Amino acid sequence: MQDVPNPFQPRDPQKFAAALSRFDAENARDPNRETDAGQDHPREWLYAQRLTAWVLRLAPDASEALRLAARCQHLCRWESPRSSYPMTRAGYLRWRADLKKFHAEKSGAILRETGYDPETICRVQELNLKKNFPADPETRTIEDALCLVFLEFQFAALAAKTDEEKTINALQKSWGKMTDAARAEALKLTYGEREQALLHRALQG
Repeated sequence: MQDVPNPFQPRDPQKFAAALSRFDAENARDPNRETDAGQDHPREWLYAQRLTAWVLRLAPDASEALRLAARCQHLCRWESPRSSYPMTRAGYLRWRADLKKFHAEKSGAILRETGYDPETICRVQELNLKKNFPADPETRTIEDALCLVFLEFQFAALAAKTDEEKTINALQKSWGKMTDAARAEALKLTYGEREQALLHRALQG
């Protein structure tokens, strides 16, 4: 996956590179694997690359904090599996809420170890937690990118194993959180015949 060219220069290039390297190294420990372009990768490492690519596509002038947040948004997610919570609606919501805190705490620890200042660490964690969404434009960019990664790389797998009405509901929820710019990008993606029909039904509904 190629990075989008941009004129961005971090305040301290070595520090920025070190933080990204640490995030990537942590995600590379994921025992779950996924194939992309014929190559096998740790799932969360690949997810972070995809999310970063979408953030930069949507916001080529993204701030340093936003770029850092994109790379650690799902940091070490496999360490807190859904199965460790009750398989109920309440259990799911608690898992999701705890996951955000889990990622924010891990990202904060790594950023401190790489020498980032408290203000930047706080900002990255705010983005991890998606605080002030949708009023904060950078949280909207993160959410747009998360939804586009879902549509491009996860939608087909979800549709294959999930009831149609649940899939349509998930699509409608994602679409409702996206900006017009992200929706335009979503409509440019290539979908299978079944996925295209489900998306059409979701948008018509």
